[in-house]
Amino acid sequence: MHRLPEEEETPSPGGQQAATLTLRTLLDLDEVRLGHPELLSGGESLDAPVHWVHIADSERVEPLLEGGELVLSTATSFRASAVAVGSFLDELEAAGASGAIVELVDADGGPDLSAVEVLRQAASGRKLPVVVLTRTIKFVRVTQMAHRMLVGEQLTRLERARRVHEVFTQLSLEGASEQRIVDRTAELLGAAVVLEDVAHRVLAFNPADMESEELLRDWADRARHVGYREQTGRRDSGDWLQTPVGVRDRRWGRLVVPVGLQDDADGSQVLERAGQALTIARMAGRDEQDLLQQAQAGLMHDLRQPHALDEREAVARAQSLGLEPSAFYVPLVVRLDQPMEENPTGLHLRERALMEELTATVRQARHSLLAGGLHSGSFGVLLGVPARQLEDSILERVFGQLAELEEQRTGGQQRRGVGTPTWTVGVGRSSTSLLEAAAGLDGAIQVADIAATLETRPRRYYRFADVRLRGLMAALRSDARVRAFAEAELGPLLEEQDAEALDFLELYLRHGGNKSSVARTGYLSRPALYARITRLQDRLGVSLDDAESRAALHVALLWHRMRGQVEGETAFGPAGGGGKT
Repeated sequence: MHRLPEEEETPSPGGQQAATLTLRTLLDLDEVRLGHPELLSGGESLDAPVHWVHIADSERVEPLLEGGELVLSTATSFRASAVAVGSFLDELEAAGASGAIVELVDADGGPDLSAVEVLRQAASGRKLPVVVLTRTIKFVRVTQMAHRMLVGEQLTRLERARRVHEVFTQLSLEGASEQRIVDRTAELLGAAVVLEDVAHRVLAFNPADMESEELLRDWADRARHVGYREQTGRRDSGDWLQTPVGVRDRRWGRLVVPVGLQDDADGSQVLERAGQALTIARMAGRDEQDLLQQAQAGLMHDLRQPHALDEREAVARAQSLGLEPSAFYVPLVVRLDQPMEENPTGLHLRERALMEELTATVRQARHSLLAGGLHSGSFGVLLGVPARQLEDSILERVFGQLAELEEQRTGGQQRRGVGTPTWTVGVGRSSTSLLEAAAGLDGAIQVADIAATLETRPRRYYRFADVRLRGLMAALRSDARVRAFAEAELGPLLEEQDAEALDFLELYLRHGGNKSSVARTGYLSRPALYARITRLQDRLGVSLDDAESRAALHVALLWHRMRGQVEGETAFGPAGGGGKT
C-alpha cells in the first residue's frame, strides 16, 4: 500500500491560516482511514479546495456536478469494465471535480483486487486525485463531517467579512489617516503593506515582521515591474496582491502586499476594503482641505481691501481658520518657478501641494498661519510668531525643512540646480496688527518676484534689504525715465543688439574694473583685454576707469537684464544680436 504524502510545512510570511476544506484534510478523518486509503493519482492536487461532497454509483456523473466536488463511489455497476471506469474518471475531470474516493470491496468485505487493478490502470497519469479504499466505511459519516466543516468554514468567512467590514467602517467614521488605515490592514493580514502613489512614491507603509529597509529597498524600481490592475488581485501568480485606490478614472495610487499570503481570498477581501477606506479618507480630507483653502483665500482677499474689516473682526475670522492670535504676524509670499513646458493645471497642483506641505511644516513647529492663493503660481501667507527676534530662526527652520523635503523627492535634481528649491519666498515687514501685516503682502510679492530673477538663490527667503539695487530697479522697471537713461547709457550696444559686448561689459563691471581679475576670469591675455576695453570705451563714449561711469553703466545694464527676464527676451540682450567688440 502506498503511503499518502505528508503535507509540507511552509512558513507563511504573513496572513491568516485559512480553514479551506481539501481532500488532504478529508483523508485525515478517522472514518476514511478505516478504509485503508491508497492514493493512485493526483498527489500534487490534494490541496485543491473541496466545495461539496457528492455520492454517485453511476459512471455518468458530469451532468450532476458544478466543479470542486469530491465524489464518493463504490462503482458497483461499472467497476469491472475498464472502459466504464475510464469514462467515469474522464467525466470527473471534465466537470472540474476536486477528486474521487472509490470503495472497492467484495461481497465478503475484503478487497476487490481485480477492480482495484482496473481502477489503478484507469487512474494512472491523471492529475485528478483518485483514492481507492479496500475496507468498508460509512459514506454518510464522511459527508456529514465534510458538510459540517464546509458550513463552519463559511461561517468563519462570514464572521471574518463582518469583522473586516466593521474595522474599516469605524476607521472611515473616525476620519483615520492613511497611515492608520495601512497599519490596521497590516495587522489584519499579518503581512507588510505599502500604499504608493502613481509615481511609485511610498505614501505610507507598515513592514509587519520585515525590516523597513528591506521592504523599501529600490521600491520604485521594483514597483515599476508590477503592472497595475483595475480590480483587486494579482496580475500573475508571482506578482504582488494589489488593489487600486481612488475613484474610477481618477486613481491616485494603489495598496499592495509585496509578500506571499496563505489565503489570497481573505487577503483580497481585506485589501479591497482597505482601499475603499483610503479612497473615502482622501476624498473627505480633500473636500475639507478644499473648503479650508477657499475660506482662507477669501479672508486673505478681504484683509488686503482697505476698510473691509476692523482688527478685532480680522483676528476673530483668522482664528476660526487656524491662525492663532500672536504677538507678531509676518507677511510672506511664496512664488513657484514655472518652466516653459508646464501647463497651468500642473502649476496649480504644485502650488496646492506646496501650500499643504508648508501648512503641515508650520504646525509641526507649533506655530500657525493663514495661507491663500494670490494669483497663478504664488500664494500669500500670514505667519504668527511669538517675538520679532524669532522671525529669522522660524523662517529658516520652516523653509529649510521644505527645501529638504523637495530635495529628497527629486534626489537633489531641482530645476535650478542642486540645493536650490523650485520656489522663492519674499518676506515683508512684520507687525503686531494683522491688518498691517496683510498690507505688507504687496511688498512681499515684489520681493519674491525680484528674487526669482536672481541667477543663484542661496537664501531660503528674501527681504527688500537682500535684493538691494535690483529691488529698486524692479520697482522702477516700467518708469519711462529709467528706460530713457538706460538706453542712453547702452545705446550703441543695444542698437546693434551686441550680446557679446554686453556680456563683456557685465564681466568688467562685476569685477569693479579690476583688469587682472577680468583677464583671469575671462581667460584673456593682457593685450587682448586692453584691446577689447578700448573698443568698448570708443563705442560707449565714456572712460571705464571713471567710477561714476561704471556705476551708471551698472544701473543701466541691470535694468536691461531685468527687462529681458520679464518680457521674455534672451538673458543677454534682445534676440538677434551677436556683433564683436
